[in-house]
Amino acid sequence: MRRNLSILLLLALSTVAFAAKDGYKITFMAKGNTDSVLYLGYSLAQYEFVCDTAINNGNGRFIFEGKEALSPGLYFFTNQKDRYTEFVIYHEKQNFTISTDDSNWKLGMMAKGSKQNEVFFNFNRVNEVFYQEYEEAKKTMDSVEFNTVFVSAQRRKLDSIRLDFIKQYPDYMISRMMLATKDVDVPTEHPDGTKMTDLERRDWYYAHFMDNMPLDDDFILRTPKMVFYERVMEYVEKLLGRELPEVICPLLDSLIDRAEPAPQVYRWLILNITQHYLQSRVMVYDEVYVHLVQRYFATGKVLGLEPSVIDEQIERANKWERLLVGRVSPELILFDTAHRAHSLHHMPGNYTLLLFWSPTCGHCRDIIPAVYKVYEKYADSLDVSAFAILSEPDEQTVAKWKIFLADHFMTDSRWVNLNGGEANIDWREVYDVTTTPQIFLIDNRDDHKFVAKKLGADMLETFFKMLLKNKDKK
Repeated sequence: MRRNLSILLLLALSTVAFAAKDGYKITFMAKGNTDSVLYLGYSLAQYEFVCDTAINNGNGRFIFEGKEALSPGLYFFTNQKDRYTEFVIYHEKQNFTISTDDSNWKLGMMAKGSKQNEVFFNFNRVNEVFYQEYEEAKKTMDSVEFNTVFVSAQRRKLDSIRLDFIKQYPDYMISRMMLATKDVDVPTEHPDGTKMTDLERRDWYYAHFMDNMPLDDDFILRTPKMVFYERVMEYVEKLLGRELPEVICPLLDSLIDRAEPAPQVYRWLILNITQHYLQSRVMVYDEVYVHLVQRYFATGKVLGLEPSVIDEQIERANKWERLLVGRVSPELILFDTAHRAHSLHHMPGNYTLLLFWSPTCGHCRDIIPAVYKVYEKYADSLDVSAFAILSEPDEQTVAKWKIFLADHFMTDSRWVNLNGGEANIDWREVYDVTTTPQIFLIDNRDDHKFVAKKLGADMLETFFKMLLKNKDKK
């Protein structure tokens, strides 16, 4: 069972979100408000959670209280009609009052006893004015002029105001949050004045993409998803998604290690990035997963998880390490339908296709016949054999297996169908066969090393085409 590390961490963070002592008392006053109850919540990566409720005392006054202080971050008040306004918790005594007029929560927001929120609300008022100007211009201006002139001008003005806020209040949460979304400026020259190549600029961008993100401060985890979560995912999925493990691993180490002073951000990055590579269908990214587990899980750097979850990741990484592309495939000896023994390492040809599958598996019933057709297409030109193992070798499934083979004419002499019931090793354990189908390609000419894995019919054909193209070039 592959437990979702991201969900386990979110559950842990949402239940231990209030770690500091001293408590909190936050009063929200909305003149003219008639809601019976108001909710207090916070953002957490890509999610939102409600953490407290308060009852209207009859005058639009709501008091939220708790014995343990709220963790730093962006919080919100909301009612049952999805009305919504935000405020910040950041390095202040958590005993303050927020007041507003019920007709417009955002424009009317005022703070007493919280300088952080005074600055935050001042910026929100400026931002709201820009939004209203935008909506008005959209209604009255010609669409071409609006899109080509007005929007660009407004964006430049707002960027200028944001930069002024950041300079004026560099240590305030609103400034650090706005800076987190600002793109880095990629240099065109080295410090010595020599021009950087496109490759050097790309490498610099990879290394500095997250420079403006305050990863060393736990507040950043409790911000809207566009601030932290989407930025991290853009880096991991889009920028690094085109690179090989030898490029990815040191960049991820640098990113994660920067967050070590912020325990919650540190854990979130480790678990979510590890989960990403655990679920990846890119065959070479198993190496990244193994690296992350060995560097962070196996060294005791991941806190807040059950030991069994940590042990599960370490055990899987140890298995996957033996199955990485470029590693020698573990030897397998099994029996075919006529009870003749066959050895994986003595299969004929340049390549061997290794498959674990069962006719009782819905995906297998679709994928294996398609894979067989691709195999037939390239078996001669690439000199390929197949070592196809029945993964559920009980008596009832064996009968269905034989019928399936006959129905789909899977009778090529180099495609060997093997019963998984008797073997020289526990192949489920050694090959980590927890789901089916599992398909590997082995190079018999190079010590029986894995050259591909996680294959489906389309990917297998693409890989075979590449091998054939390389063969023709020689």
